[in-house]
Amino acid sequence: MPVSGNHLSLLDLSITAAYAVAIFGLAQYVSRRKNHEAQSTSGFFFAGNQLPWWAIGTSLIAANISAEQIIGMSGSGFRIGLAVASYEWMSAATLILVGKYVLPVFFRNGVMTMPGFLAQRFGPSVKTLMAVFWLAQYILINLTGILWLGGTAITTVTGLDPVVALVLLGGFALAYQISGGLKAVALTDVVQVSLLTLGGLIIVALTLSRIGGEASLGGVAHGFSTLMQRFPEHFHMILPKSSPYYKDLPGIAVLVGGMWIMNASYWGFNQYIIQRALAAKSLPEAQTGVAFAAWLKLLIPVIVVLPGMAALALAPDIPTSDHAYPTMMTLLPQGFLGLVFASLVAAIVASSASKINSVATIFTMDLVKPARPAVSDHTLVFIGRASSVAAVVIAAVVAKPLLGHFDQVFQFGQSLTGFFAPGIVVIFTLGMLWKRCTTQGAFAAVTIGFLASCFFYLVSYMHTHAALWGWQAPWLVAHVPDMPFLNRVGWVFWIALASCVAVSLLTKDEREARTADLSSIDFRTTASFNAMAAGIIVVLVALYLTFW
Repeated sequence: MPVSGNHLSLLDLSITAAYAVAIFGLAQYVSRRKNHEAQSTSGFFFAGNQLPWWAIGTSLIAANISAEQIIGMSGSGFRIGLAVASYEWMSAATLILVGKYVLPVFFRNGVMTMPGFLAQRFGPSVKTLMAVFWLAQYILINLTGILWLGGTAITTVTGLDPVVALVLLGGFALAYQISGGLKAVALTDVVQVSLLTLGGLIIVALTLSRIGGEASLGGVAHGFSTLMQRFPEHFHMILPKSSPYYKDLPGIAVLVGGMWIMNASYWGFNQYIIQRALAAKSLPEAQTGVAFAAWLKLLIPVIVVLPGMAALALAPDIPTSDHAYPTMMTLLPQGFLGLVFASLVAAIVASSASKINSVATIFTMDLVKPARPAVSDHTLVFIGRASSVAAVVIAAVVAKPLLGHFDQVFQFGQSLTGFFAPGIVVIFTLGMLWKRCTTQGAFAAVTIGFLASCFFYLVSYMHTHAALWGWQAPWLVAHVPDMPFLNRVGWVFWIALASCVAVSLLTKDEREARTADLSSIDFRTTASFNAMAAGIIVVLVALYLTFW
C-alpha cells in the first residue's frame, strides 16, 4: 500500500475548506471588541479572566491533544500497544489532584504565569532561567513536534511536501489566534475538540468494522475482539520486563513511579496548560473545568491509540510507526476522510495556537514587562504578537533537521522532557510548602536534576555501546543499572529533592522568603467536583483491572 499520495476527493477538500473558513471566522467573532476598545494584556493573554468551565475543560484537551498525541501515540499503539494509554489515563488522576491542591494555591496568591510564581517565591534569577527554558521547550520540542508530525500526516493523505504542509499549519494556527489571543483559542477549542472526538470515533469505528468484516456495531466489537486474539501482547497496560518496550513503559512504574512526576510537571506547572485554568471566572469554575478535562482524557486512548493498533491488522508493513494513523485515514471512504482529516487539522491547529499563545505570554509578561515596566499595554500586545510569529518561524525551520529521523517522536519528546521535569516539580512543590527553601536550593534542584538525568542517560547509552567518544568505563556499567527513562525520572526527582533540601539548609536568602500561607487556603471542593473525581477513580480502577 502506498504511504503517501493525494487521497482527498473534491468532497473531502470541500469539508476541510469549510472547517478552515468556519473556525477562522469563529475565532474573529468571539474575540471581537467595540471600536473604541483597545486590547489589554489581560484580554489577550488571559481572556479577561472570564473563561467558563466548559471552555476550560475543552481548551485543556485541545492544548494537550495534538499531532504529538494523535500521530505519536497512535504510532506507539502500533509498536507497543494499549500500555501507552497510561499517559492519558494517569493524566486524568493527576488533573484531579491539580484541581484540588494546586489551583487553590495559585488562585490565592494571584499567580498568572509559572515564571511569575517563581519570581514571587525565589526572585528574578530563577524566574528568568526557567522562563528561557520554557520558551526553548515550547518552541523546539512542543511546537516543532506538533508541526512536524502534523506535516507528516498531511503528506500521507495529500502528497504535499511535509515542510510545505507544516508551514501551512503553522501559518493558519498563527493567523486565527494572533488577533484574539487566549479568548479566541479557548472558545474555539470547544468546536475543535468536538470535531476531534467525532473524527476519532469515526476512524475507530470504520477501521475496527473493516477488521470485523461488517459495517455495524457488531462489526466494531468483532474487530476489537479479533485484534485482542491476534495481538494479545498489545492489550496489557502493565508491561513485563520481558517486553522489548519495557524501557519505554517500565511495568508498575507507570502507576507508582516516574510517570507521576512527568504528569505533575505537565499538568500542574506548565504554562500552556495551567494558563487556561488561571483564566477562569473563579476557582470553583476552574476546578470544574479541570475535572471535565479529566473525563475527556479517559476517552483519548480510544480515539488515538486504537487506530494505531488497528494498523497492526490493516497495514502491518508501514515504514515507521508514526505512519499508522495517517495510513488508517487513507482507508476511509469519501466524506468520512474529509471529516477525519479536518478533525486532525483541528487538533494540530488548536494545540499549535495554545503553544504560540503561551510563548507570547511568557516572553512578554515574564521577560519584556519586568525589564521595561513603563511599556504600555498596547505595545506589550504588539510584542506578544511579534513573538508569536517568531516562534512559528523558528519551529518551521528546525522541525525537519531536529525530528525527521525519529521513528517515535512522541517517545522522544517524553524522554527529553524527562530531563527537566523532576527539578521543576521539586522547586514548585517545596516553593509552595516549605518556607526554608532558598533560591540557591532551587538552582541546585534544577541544575543537579538535569546533570543527574544526563548521567543516567549516558550510562544507559554505554550499556548498549562499547564506548562513548572513545571512552570506556566498564566499572560504571557494572555498578549503575540501565534504567528505563520513567524510572530515571523517579530517581532524579529524589536526587533533586535531596539536593534542594541540603543546599537550602546550608544557605539563606537575602530577601524575605515568600511562600503560600496554606492555613488561609480552603482546599474544600464542590459536590460536583467531588462526584466527578470519584467517578474518575472508579473508571481507572476498572480499566487497569481489565487490561492488567
